Amino acid sequence: MQKMGKKIAIGLITGFANGLFGSGGGTIVVPSMERFLGVEEHKAHATAISIILPLSLLSLVIYCWKTDVVWTIALWASLGGVIGGFVGARLLSKISGIWLHRIFGLFMIAAAVRMIL
Repeated sequence: MQKMGKKIAIGLITGFANGLFGSGGGTIVVPSMERFLGVEEHKAHATAISIILPLSLLSLVIYCWKTDVVWTIALWASLGGVIGGFVGARLLSKISGIWLHRIFGLFMIAAAVRMIL
């Protein structure tokens, strides 16, 4: 039962971050699954996608209802995202867990520096 509570807490925090910031749930859910649930790196990244998709769809509906979405940007960026997602998913199984950790960490550091500056 304790593990179920951890799963729900991770989901609540991830959903909150996704709803508040419009994205970013992966930066919470991946390390949380690894640290608190003992999920292996590759499985955590793959599982995060299945968690983030419904959160993003729900956020999209709410944002469309409350604000204006710039659809031309959204559609073109989505096309790039689909291509990038395909390439990234194919590479996931070819990268070792330690390098996956390092690359993910570098992306998180770069995002943090960008937000601070």
